Amino acid sequence: MATIFSKIIAGEIPSYKIAENEKFYAFLDINPLVKGHTLVVPKQEVDYIYDLSDEDLAQMHVFAKTVAKAIEKVIPCKRIGVAVMGLEVPHAHIHLIPINSESDMIISNPKLKLSDEEFKSIANLVFDAWKSK
Repeated sequence: MATIFSKIIAGEIPSYKIAENEKFYAFLDINPLVKGHTLVVPKQEVDYIYDLSDEDLAQMHVFAKTVAKAIEKVIPCKRIGVAVMGLEVPHAHIHLIPINSESDMIISNPKLKLSDEEFKSIANLVFDAWKSK
């Protein structure tokens, strides 16, 4: 059975796409901790990130780096925090979270409520920055 992330990648569920190549897909988290909170997922449906081949895991991190650099260009932050967490979706994923302090990474923090227009604006800005790399 396809995961929600596989359905997003296939276009069956809408998303705010940030970047995509033949192996990976990046999109805004719809329950973000901060503006620009992004998920990077492999198109291959793998439950646990460390079940990816060494080559795919390395490529996923390099792809995530390009996405993080694009986020940094358009979202004011000191760094992009990186986390592999969550058990609710059985599909490997990396969280890229713009941070100004370590407390920005606390997953139990209240989630932002952004409008569709805010999500679209952020996604377009980051996508454009990613494409211009």
